[in-house]
Amino acid sequence: MSHPLLLTLHLFAAILFVGTVFFEVLILEGIRKPLGRETMRDVELAIGRRARRFMPFVILILFGAGIGMAWSYRAELAHPFASAFATLLWLKILLAASVLVHFITAITLGGTGRLKTRHFQRIHLSVFCHVVLIVFLAKAMFYLHW
Repeated sequence: MSHPLLLTLHLFAAILFVGTVFFEVLILEGIRKPLGRETMRDVELAIGRRARRFMPFVILILFGAGIGMAWSYRAELAHPFASAFATLLWLKILLAASVLVHFITAITLGGTGRLKTRHFQRIHLSVFCHVVLIVFLAKAMFYLHW
């Protein structure tokens, strides 16, 4: 698959994933108190059910395209400290792997009914911080040099 096509797929999947994370952290957390505990729990369960339906496909496209793009940088990735680009790309990959672990944890906990409000909040806040850094690194690796 061509690099421009992989990049386009990756960007659209990233927009959907990052947009969802931003919505959940910046919007949903802001309505937690006014809605009350039981209503918010229902909202979290409904979001979890919806996310389990389509997010795996988004994640598959996001990571599949990301791996495809990373393949074209395999020479740089072989020497992670040889350039700022390689170092930042490796950091981005590690953060993305951590996001995947968070996602699998959330889906597993949600699927077994063990995803509690505190888990929901912590996982989303952590993923939020990760994706903010990933978005920064996605640009920085092309503009920062040392």
